Amino acid sequence: MSKDSKTSKLTLGALILMIFTSVFGFNNIPRAFYLMGYASIFWYILAAITFFIPYAFMLGEMGAAFGESKGGIYSWMERAVNPKFAFVGTFMWFASYIIWMVNVGSSIWVPFSNAIFGVDKTQGWSIFGMTTGVQTLGILGILWIILVTFVTSKGLDKIKKVTSIGGTAIMCINVLLFVGGLVILILNKGEMAQPVSFEAFFKSPNENFTSMIQVFSFIVFAIFAFGGLEVVGSLVDETENAKVNFPKGLAISAIVISVGYAIGIFMIGTFTNWDFVFSSENNGFALATGSTAEVTLGNVSYIAMNNMGYQLGHALNLSEPHSMQVGVWLSRFMGLSMFLSLTGAFFTLIFSPLKTIIEGTPKGLWPKTFSKKNENGMCVNAMIVQAIIVCVMMAFIAFGGQSATKFFEILTNMTNVSMTIPYMFVAYAFFGFKRDETIQKPFTIYKGPNFYKLCVALVIFTVGFANVFTIIEPAINGDLAKTLWSIAGPVFFTIIALVMFTRYEKKSGSTK
Repeated sequence: MSKDSKTSKLTLGALILMIFTSVFGFNNIPRAFYLMGYASIFWYILAAITFFIPYAFMLGEMGAAFGESKGGIYSWMERAVNPKFAFVGTFMWFASYIIWMVNVGSSIWVPFSNAIFGVDKTQGWSIFGMTTGVQTLGILGILWIILVTFVTSKGLDKIKKVTSIGGTAIMCINVLLFVGGLVILILNKGEMAQPVSFEAFFKSPNENFTSMIQVFSFIVFAIFAFGGLEVVGSLVDETENAKVNFPKGLAISAIVISVGYAIGIFMIGTFTNWDFVFSSENNGFALATGSTAEVTLGNVSYIAMNNMGYQLGHALNLSEPHSMQVGVWLSRFMGLSMFLSLTGAFFTLIFSPLKTIIEGTPKGLWPKTFSKKNENGMCVNAMIVQAIIVCVMMAFIAFGGQSATKFFEILTNMTNVSMTIPYMFVAYAFFGFKRDETIQKPFTIYKGPNFYKLCVALVIFTVGFANVFTIIEPAINGDLAKTLWSIAGPVFFTIIALVMFTRYEKKSGSTK
C-alpha cells in the first residue's frame, strides 16, 4: 500500500460522521412527532431494539471479519451463503439507490430555497422564462449529478471533507433543537408546549393514526428511518485499523442515532403544541404567522423549526413581528442544514453502493472498463455510466409530462420494498457467517450459541413484517395498483440479477 493511500484512510471520527450522515435523518424527528406525537418514541425505540441495533452489530462482526474485502455486503454474503444469493440481494440494494439519486437530485433544491428565502419557491423557478418549475429542478438536478460525480472522482479525501460538513450540519441542527428546546422550557418555567402524560406515550394526537392498521403503517415508517447503515459496508477497507474502528464506529453510531431520535422527538414537545401547530381544524400557527402552507410530510420540518423560533421569541418577550422573524431565520438555518446534510449523503451514496457492486462482484459480470480505476482510486468509468443513467431518468421525468411523472411514481413504488429486502438477505447471511468456523472473527458481540439466532430471526421478522404491511396497506385503502407495483419491484430486480448472473456463469463455465 502506498503512502498516499494510507493517508486517505478514514479515522474513527470520520467513519462515525459518515455513518451518521448516511443514516440519521433529522426530518424523521418532526415527521414522527407530526404523525404520532410522543407515542412515536415507543415505536422508534422498538424499531431500534428489534432491527437497528442488532443489525448494526451483525454488520460490525462481518465487517471486522472481512476487513480486507472491497465488496462490502456482497463479499460478506458470498462467503456466508453463495455468490448468486449475494448478487441478487446486492443488485436490488444498488438499484434502490439509483432511484434515490433521481429523487433527491431534484428535491434537494427545496431545502436550498428554504435556506435562501425561508420558504419553498422552487415551483416558480424558471430558466430564462423557458422552463416550468419541474423542468428547472430537473436541469438543476442533472447539473448537480455531474458536479457530484466530478468531485467524487477526485478521491476519498474530497468525499471526507464534504461528508464531514454534512455530518456537522446535521449535528448543528440537532444541537439547536436540544438547546433551543431546553431554553424555551426554562423560560416557560418547565411547562411543556405538548402536555406530558402516560397516555401520551402510547396514543397519537393525530386522528389519522389511531387504528391498528394506521399504527402499523407508522412502525414501517420507524424502521425505514433507520435505513442506510449497510451503505458503509464497502468502507471497511478504507477505514484506519478497520478490525477495531469499523465495528466500534457502527456500535457507537447505532446507539447515538437511536437515543438521538428518542430525545429529539421529546424535545419537539417543549415548543410544539400539536393542536396549535399541526391540527388542520385549529390551524393556530398558520393564523398567527400568516402562513398559507398546508402541513405535509414534505414541509413539516421547516414548519416545526419556524414554530420553534416563533415560540422562542415569545418566551424572550419579543414582539409578534420579531418572533415571526426569528422563526423565519430558523427555517432558513434548517434549509441550509438539510441541504448540507443531503449533500454529504450524496457524496457517500454516489460512490459507495457502486464500489460495492463493481469491486465486490465477479469481474465477468461487468465490462472491463467498469472496474478500471483512475489515479485517485475511483472507478470513474462506472461512475460516468451511473451518472448518465440518473441524468437520463431525471430528464425524462422533468420533460416527459404527466406520463413521466406517473412512471416515476411507479418506479418509486417498485423501489420502496426493494430498498429494505436486502436487510433480510444480510441478516440471513449472518447465520452462515456464525456457523462457518473457518472464518476468523476478530470482533464478536453475539457470543452465545443461540442468542445470534434469536436476533437474526427478530431482524428478519421485523423487516419482513414492515415489507408485507407496506405491500398490502395500499390495497386495504383501495390502491391496488400501488400494491401490485410494490410486489413487481423485487420480482423485476431479482429477474434482472438472475439473468445477469446466469449469463456470467455460462460465460465463465462456473456452476457455483
